[in-house]
Amino acid sequence: MLRQENYETITIEKSDGVAVLTLNRPERLNAVNGAMHSELSTLFDDIQRDGDVRAAVLTGAGRAFCAGGDFGTDSNMGSGMRLKSGLSLMQEARRIVDSLLDLEKPVIAAVNGAAVGLGATVALHCDVVIAARNARFGDPHVKMGITAGDGGAVIWPLLVGVNRAKYMLMTGDLVSAEEALAMGLVNRVVDEGEALAGATVLARRLAAGPAFAIQSSKTSVNKLLKAVSNLVLPLSLALEEVSMTKEDHREAVRAFQEKREPRFTGR
Repeated sequence: MLRQENYETITIEKSDGVAVLTLNRPERLNAVNGAMHSELSTLFDDIQRDGDVRAAVLTGAGRAFCAGGDFGTDSNMGSGMRLKSGLSLMQEARRIVDSLLDLEKPVIAAVNGAAVGLGATVALHCDVVIAARNARFGDPHVKMGITAGDGGAVIWPLLVGVNRAKYMLMTGDLVSAEEALAMGLVNRVVDEGEALAGATVLARRLAAGPAFAIQSSKTSVNKLLKAVSNLVLPLSLALEEVSMTKEDHREAVRAFQEKREPRFTGR
């Protein structure tokens, strides 16, 4: 069951068959720390098991959807560490993507502000993405000296094509909501402040529809995503773990914490 008492960094509201799930660290632009990482790894399984939920909306509190991994000094995120779930960081990262792709019920991302790194990965793995005009999308893992391993290499090529995906993942550039719409990353762009309302309207429509037909149609399409994920994700996560041992990553973290540009050396 999807219960608020099991979640510290995600707020849960349920009504009329729809669960609205809000990433709730607005003071950090909803960046993912150790607690949120663990909670994301159980969230989608809990939605699947909750008989009162027929559709879900995922959004972020405040000015952003999710600013990616939290590399602040107190973020409790690190390579190889054991997290709240008891899994390692990379095992938990695999579970986040797998459980999202295994979720049969429709989930709509309401993207307000930045959806970056893991935030973009989670949003883009949702079934529908509704973006406010101030939304920004990107996967800047490389700017932190690490491999785009937690699902970006799975979903970006499927949505925008191989060469464009490689450009985005190698540069870490961000794109606007309008650019994301033109590229095929999002389904709809709405006025600033309207993404959650638009996503909720759609979620209620789907929740009121023929559940088996809707869920089985989604599940059929997700077989393609699962096949690609099973091919790509084990390698990309393993490479991300290796990249976290490199000096370039340590320098990027120091630079982030010191609010300066990193000086990469290729080591």
